[in-house]
Amino acid sequence: MKSSLIPGLRYQHQFLLPLSKTVPALYPEAEEFLAMPEVFATGYLVGFLEWACIKAVNPHLDWPQEMTLGTHINVSHEAPTPPGRTVTAHVELLEVEGKRLLFSVQAEDGVALIARGTHQRHIILRDRFLDRLAH
Repeated sequence: MKSSLIPGLRYQHQFLLPLSKTVPALYPEAEEFLAMPEVFATGYLVGFLEWACIKAVNPHLDWPQEMTLGTHINVSHEAPTPPGRTVTAHVELLEVEGKRLLFSVQAEDGVALIARGTHQRHIILRDRFLDRLAH
């Protein structure tokens, strides 16, 4: 972890929403999802917000030896987004407590604020983590 990893870091990440990130694509095995409208799935939205947080901190880590894993998310999904819109995540690092990172997260699609909340990540050493999985 570099000394530049401090609260106040901000990052914006954009993504053109494809059909493959809509509710019916989330679990194509589930007929209940297949019957749903083709809008940004909350599960994919969460992943998009995590992606933005990862990109925000990677320059401040010894990446890829150091990386972060999501440990908590508290996000409201407030408006639907159809495919074809560009979604923008706005993230800010609020706290650094040891290896725990807390972010404020928001997303908008050019029409509305679609999500807001907080996300917590934890810094890990990749090789050490993989060693623990092997045992």
